[in-house]
Amino acid sequence: MARSLVFADFAQAFGFMAQVAVVAEKRDHHPEWRNVYNRVEITLTTHDVQGLSPRDLELARVIDAACDGRLQEVPA
Repeated sequence: MARSLVFADFAQAFGFMAQVAVVAEKRDHHPEWRNVYNRVEITLTTHDVQGLSPRDLELARVIDAACDGRLQEVPA
């Protein structure tokens, strides 16, 4: 499961990552991600099962909540 997010600036993107990182660390389930300025690319997978697990879906819900209202609209 992959997602690309665009925030207003680097501070918002980094703040989002920090917020998700705290939860991911507590759950011992970490996303694969990349940040360049205001963009964050996230891939969720569980290597033990070679795909998605309920842990990925739970972390996806955390990600959705963390970025609520902070994403920029990207022109099509």
